[in-house]
Amino acid sequence: MRTLVIIPTYNERAALPHALRRTREAVPDADILVVDDASPDGTGALADDRAARDASVHVLHRAAKEGLGRAYVAGFGWALERGYDLVVEMDADGSHRPEDLPRLLARAAESDAPDLVLGSRWVPGGEVVNWPAHRELLSRGGNVWVRLALGVPVRDATGGFRVYRAATLRALPLADIESQGYCFQVDMTWRVHRGGGRIVEVPISFVERAEGQSKMSRAIVVEALWRTTAWGAAHRGAQLVRAVRGLARRRGQAAGPGRTTARRVRGPGGPR
Repeated sequence: MRTLVIIPTYNERAALPHALRRTREAVPDADILVVDDASPDGTGALADDRAARDASVHVLHRAAKEGLGRAYVAGFGWALERGYDLVVEMDADGSHRPEDLPRLLARAAESDAPDLVLGSRWVPGGEVVNWPAHRELLSRGGNVWVRLALGVPVRDATGGFRVYRAATLRALPLADIESQGYCFQVDMTWRVHRGGGRIVEVPISFVERAEGQSKMSRAIVVEALWRTTAWGAAHRGAQLVRAVRGLARRRGQAAGPGRTTARRVRGPGGPR
């Protein structure tokens, strides 16, 4: 199956060469697309140089930094236009280990054909390495909230190491997606789930980045919280409306058309 690994970048000049080398070693038959948001540190130029020397590496330059979500949507469109079968999301910073990718791809290619394979930190066998306690608490708590608010039956909806089937992406309204940051991952997972798609989780080792700066910010956390809360309120509200309507319909059916309630009538001779 033709596979494309999408690696979004912004100021990842130090980390990108290692990500490209390790990915090529782990999945030599896959193509790689670097989606660079006009990195001022020269990441885009470095990616161009690598693409000029390796026909399996491609670069998509974007005019400005618009966020992780838009970068991935642009990469999805690039992949679908060129007929890839499997589309991978992977960070450039080394936190997603390319060595885990063959297991994710093997699961995506199995006969039961899951629509989305998540590299999961929070299923048995998954782990995080060198993470501070507050980051682990934030991630675990956020995923619990996603399950409660949206009813998405996965342990790691916020993870960004994942494999989509191209047919699944084609069925989604990608142009309508506005979420960014980690909220984008929740949004995409929920859309696949709501569309009836099958989601499976494969345990991975998530390693805290050793080079560059994390893109995590308070704004990203706030966006994820308010969007998920709004989606959850709408989702649970719609469930309640459907439940009430279903109850009213069942009561109406139980009564039956034209059914009357018998009465005991007291006349001069007493009850009859």
